[in-house]
Amino acid sequence: MTPRLTSTMLVSALVRRADAEGGSAMVLAKGDPMSGAVLLLLLERGCNPRFVERGTGPEGVPALLPSGPKDLADEAEALAYWRRRRERDADLWVVELDIAGAERFAAETMNLC
Repeated sequence: MTPRLTSTMLVSALVRRADAEGGSAMVLAKGDPMSGAVLLLLLERGCNPRFVERGTGPEGVPALLPSGPKDLADEAEALAYWRRRRERDADLWVVELDIAGAERFAAETMNLC
């Protein structure tokens, strides 16, 4: 079994690194401190919202996988999606990440590339 960072440490690293790189990150919901899944709401300058989460990719290695609705019309739709997810999984962390190259940034920070 490969050792992993706790969810709290992983989210903290995302927030701190985003701040250091001139972006922003906000924890929208805290989950289980040790092993809660992390759902990321990715934005670029407040636009183009999409969800990804850490999972196992096609090659069997950890990767960021698309999650949620494909075409989010607005903030209300994004909010409704992650709230529904939290109703089913109280251990879920939800983090909004607004930075250029958000997928790349998240994958690098989560050591998935």
